[in-house]
Order: sequence, then C-alpha cells, then structure tokens
Amino acid sequence: MSEAERKVVDWVREIAALQDRVADACAGQVVVAAEAITEALRAGNKVLLCGNGGSAADCQHVATELVSRLSADFTRPALAAVALTTDTSFLTGYGNDHGFEGVFARQVEGLGRPGDVLVAISTSGRSRNVREAVRVAAERGLRTVGLLGEGGPLTEEVELAIVIPDRDTQHVQEAMLPLEHVLCSLVERSLFKEPRP
Repeated sequence: MSEAERKVVDWVREIAALQDRVADACAGQVVVAAEAITEALRAGNKVLLCGNGGSAADCQHVATELVSRLSADFTRPALAAVALTTDTSFLTGYGNDHGFEGVFARQVEGLGRPGDVLVAISTSGRSRNVREAVRVAAERGLRTVGLLGEGGPLTEEVELAIVIPDRDTQHVQEAMLPLEHVLCSLVERSLFKEPRP
C-alpha cells in the first residue's frame, strides 16, 4: 500500500470511529431536535438555518431536503425552510455597511416569528455571527437548535444542542451529514406517516 493509500485508509477509519461515537452521543439529541422542528412545522411555522463556510453549505443542503424531499420513495408536500446563507446581495450589502457579525441576526429579525426554529450550524461553536443570530432568535421567541462541534459557547447558548464529540473541523463536518439526513427523515416521516401516491 502506498503512503497516499495509507492516508486514505487512515482518514476513512478515523471518521468511521467518530461516527460510532456520534451514534452513541447524539441519537437522543437528534430526536429531541427533530421533535421541536416537527412541532414548529406542524403549527405552520418555519425553519431558518445559518452557518459559515462548510456549515453554510450544510444549511442550504438541509433547507433543500426539507423544501424538496429527502428520499425518492417518500413523496410529500414542501416544508418551510430557509437558508440564511444564500442571499448574496443582502450578505454583501449588510456586511459591507454594518459588519459581518450581524448578517444572520438581521435576517432573523426580519424573517423570524415566534414559534419558528433557528438551526445554527457551527463546527467550532464560536462563530460570532451565528451566536448573534441565536441571541436575537431567543429574544424574538424562536426555538434554537445547534448542530455543533464540541467545546464552543454555542453549546450553552442554544436551547437544543446536537454536539459532535470532536474538535477537528474536517471530521466534525463529515460527521454532521448523516445527522442532518436522519434529522430530516425523522421530521418528514413524523409529519407525513405514509408517502403520497
């Protein structure tokens, strides 16, 4: 086996070991978060999502799964979800005029309503703009869910925390995707017991 092949094997085995730890540590947290999101959507509220970089991409991924669908074999109506990471005119305009720290909080202020859920995704749990969005969301009566790496202050600042038991950015990101998918699956199958024909 070449050195490069060994690196691939080691990397994949590291993430596999982390996924085992995630299954044990996060199952209950994911179920509680899914119940909160399901309750909000059932009541006619929506899900807002925020995060930076790879977490911004995750926000868009989760919003897509909710609005579109997760599984090809489970057809159901659209669910109300908005990634606050996609409006480049707003993000660059507000960031330029007022600073990047408020780009998500301002959108929560404008779009969030009591009973909505803000999902904050941060591998470090320290992102200032995500923390500010969580603060504003709580003040405005939104529920807050964090999908986080361990060790950051967001673990204590969100109402419901899903905490990946690791601090390596790449591995935390890799561990988030299965949790995001199962979260969406739990939500859609709680809301719609049987697939539509």
